[in-house]
Amino acid sequence: MQVIDDLKALWPLRDFRRLFAVRLTSQTADGMFQVGLATLFFFSPENASTAVGVATAFAVLLLPFTIVGPWAGVLLDRWRRRQVLLVGNLVRVGLTATIALLMVTGGVGPAVYVLALANLSINRFLLAALSASLPRVVDGPLLLTANSLTPTLGAAAAFVGGGLGFLLGLVLPEGHLRDGAALIVAAAVMGVAALLATRLGKDRLGPDERADAAQLRAALGTLARGLVEGARYLVERRTPAQALGIMATHRFLYGVTFIASILISRNLLSDPTDVDAGLTTFAGVLGASAVGFMLSVVVTPVLSPRVGPQRWIVLCLLLATVSQLLLVVSVSRTAVLVAAGALGLAAQGAKIAVDTIVQRDTADAYRGRAFALYDVLYNAAFVLAAALGALTLPDTGYSRVLFLVLALGYAAGAVVFGLASRSAVDRRTVDTPAPA
Repeated sequence: MQVIDDLKALWPLRDFRRLFAVRLTSQTADGMFQVGLATLFFFSPENASTAVGVATAFAVLLLPFTIVGPWAGVLLDRWRRRQVLLVGNLVRVGLTATIALLMVTGGVGPAVYVLALANLSINRFLLAALSASLPRVVDGPLLLTANSLTPTLGAAAAFVGGGLGFLLGLVLPEGHLRDGAALIVAAAVMGVAALLATRLGKDRLGPDERADAAQLRAALGTLARGLVEGARYLVERRTPAQALGIMATHRFLYGVTFIASILISRNLLSDPTDVDAGLTTFAGVLGASAVGFMLSVVVTPVLSPRVGPQRWIVLCLLLATVSQLLLVVSVSRTAVLVAAGALGLAAQGAKIAVDTIVQRDTADAYRGRAFALYDVLYNAAFVLAAALGALTLPDTGYSRVLFLVLALGYAAGAVVFGLASRSAVDRRTVDTPAPA
């Protein structure tokens, strides 16, 4: 298999192996933690059985990092990224253990929501640090290979962690003790991720230039100007800005479908009064998406180098179009699962290509800010999708007209991005002088 060959090519790189281990372990813990939150927010009898309820929960979870995300870029361009991975995971251990204690002693309350939001915000910060660090341990033609494997297998690790959390919930008796036990296991795995980060040298992941305390305060004080400079740089480079734009569009459309799938699983394909059945149905939908994610590991390294990352993104958008048209025709269990698998392949395949473009075409001095902006757009698009879902989705989650609109949105995105990326390539060809 291509993925085995790719791993063999990357495996001799010692620091890649170490960074890869941190990603897999950290995202496994994140999957366990997020399944616990999904059960709490979307599949408990008293929570989120309507479109407005699901949309509100997503907005509460994602909006905070959308706000604090710009600060992450400044820090990632000035702090040792290895230390970010170490300290960030240790902080998550403390937050998760505290949430578990609150769940066991007092149940769900405002403090649980606040700590959960902080935990998820740190996780997004860690993912940005992992992406910004990858070019420091892999370069040349292997960077595309690494981009194909690490985010996708990291997502697969999150699915594995989620599956473990789901199984743990089935084994333990229902109640606060079950929720607390799952979180304690997740905290332990986060601690392992922190220990694995110590195998990397403090300066190995960059950045090359770091600021002292006074310089850092000055940088944070001029945050808006720094972000404007970073955004202007990406726009001038053209290809990173185009990649971020189509990623945000893709994420927005994907978010509407994801919210609809929760409601369809709970209220249409299952008895709305049986939350366990709804959770099981949604777990099947997530499993189908995981299959699509894993297929992207096999397909992307084969096709993306041949057609180029921009054209691969266009193909992924067209596949997403087909997935939504399938839901226009039918909302049967089989159709929902097939559409979820196809959309999972399209979403992850496009993300791999976007990561490659941003990393390849962004200088290291701006890379932290680029991926912080990446995450801000990533989450803001989902918040907007939640708002659209609240306004347009029925409580069953299914609207034939809406899925047709989503299909047209994906098709339009493919056309616009294809034309824009071709223009950027043509301009680069004209502006680049011939070799002597």
